[in-house]
Order: sequence, then C-alpha cells, then structure tokens
Amino acid sequence: MFKILFYTPEIPGNTGNAIRLAAITGAELHLVKPLGFNFEDKNLKRAGLDYHDLAVMTVYETLEDAWEALLPARVFAFTTTASRNFADIAYEPGDVLMFGPESVGLPRDVQNAPEIFERVKIPMVEGRRSLNLANSASIAVFEAWRQHGFEGGKI
Repeated sequence: MFKILFYTPEIPGNTGNAIRLAAITGAELHLVKPLGFNFEDKNLKRAGLDYHDLAVMTVYETLEDAWEALLPARVFAFTTTASRNFADIAYEPGDVLMFGPESVGLPRDVQNAPEIFERVKIPMVEGRRSLNLANSASIAVFEAWRQHGFEGGKI
C-alpha cells in the first residue's frame, strides 16, 4: 500500500489523525524526528483514538534513516510551491507521500533532495497559505487508494 512520510511533524493532533488514517486505509505512517510531541501526549492519543494498535508506524532519527528504509520508492513531496497537481499523478503501491512540518512545510533542501521523485501540490483558492497537515495527507492517500479501486477496503 502507500506510505505517508511526515518530516518533523509538530502538532500531536495531526499525527494522531494520521495514525487513524493509516489504520483505516492500510497505509503506513513514517515519522522523521525531531517530533514536536511525545507519544504520551494526550492530544496525540485522543486524535488516534483506539487505532494506534491497528496502524503500522515507524519513527526515524534522521531523514537519511528514513531514505534507507523506504527506498527504492517514488517519493512525492507535497508542497505549495510545486506546479504539478497531485491528482495528475498515477500512483503506484509503495509510493511515498511526503509532507513537511505544519509551521513551514518541507524545507527547500528536502524538496530538492535527489530522493524526491516529484514535487506536487493540492490545489487551493488563490491567496490561501496551506491546508492542515492531516487533511492534506488524507486527500493524498485517498486519491492514491481510489486509483487502485480502494484495494483491500470495504465499500
């Protein structure tokens, strides 16, 4: 299935929601430190509800550690500065959908890293800054999963 990669997430509720997203879609959630919370955070637990045990989640000390574990794979960096629409991609199982921290998004050096297959964006109304991290991941995962007939899902 698909892999969600959060690079240095800051808000526990977003990661909690992503845990739930991973559990209900069969995606994997991968987190790169530093994290803006710990796993005892009540907001993380509340957002993830009782899905923590149902999700596949891995935490990496560094981005290099994540690359070592996830590659080879196509990595799509979601960023507001991209020109390619995320919905124009033909996703493949195993693709990595990468998102940056809530306050600043993916740093330029990460967006331009050789491991990135393509930079993509989710369309928004002109003049808006960004979507919520968990919402962005949900939009991306469901589009990728939809393209594969919601394989493994109950419709």
